[in-house]
Amino acid sequence: MAEEDGLLAVGGDLSVERLILAYSMGIFPWFSDDTPILWWSPDPRLVLLPEELKVSRSLRQTLKKNVFAVTFDKAFREVITACAGIPRQDGRGTWITKDMISAYCQLHEAGHAHSVESWHEGRLAGGLYGVALGGVFFGESMFSRVTDASKVALACLVRRLVLWNFSIIDCQVSSTHLMRMGAHEIPRPDFLRIIRDALSHTASPRGKWERFAAD
Repeated sequence: MAEEDGLLAVGGDLSVERLILAYSMGIFPWFSDDTPILWWSPDPRLVLLPEELKVSRSLRQTLKKNVFAVTFDKAFREVITACAGIPRQDGRGTWITKDMISAYCQLHEAGHAHSVESWHEGRLAGGLYGVALGGVFFGESMFSRVTDASKVALACLVRRLVLWNFSIIDCQVSSTHLMRMGAHEIPRPDFLRIIRDALSHTASPRGKWERFAAD
């Protein structure tokens, strides 16, 4: 039922229950302060299979040198707030509104939204956040204040997801940056079939991930 650009529905709310239901159906919210809540299901869908992550030689060296200290769920609000500071390509400001920040922080407290942080000299240098359901990690946004900080966070996340037997990482829409790291587009029907299968088993542990090392 989605329109050609992926827009599926308008309105509703950002409750924990509605967000979980939406993600389980391959739908995510994406809107601005000057619009109602918009729900999307784009076709094609950009995805990254954990075992297909491409790590460049320079990034591999950065990982070996332990330039960054990486943590999980240590600073979720800081990460999503930093992601909100990234300007949109159309110049209309952030799509991560105050309501979105509040909603995803509630989702985080409920144990479904997670962050990965890269620290450099004691300061938050980059990171990412997303939603984990079953064997699917639905990536939302990432940011970097220091070169390679967000890439290191992604690489460490993927290592953990491989250990937990995650099937797929949803990257939502086309991104040259992520495609260089192994992401590729697939038709929406294929995406929905994959996540339907992946959601049928529990991969990640319940609750926050801060107790896990980023090895």
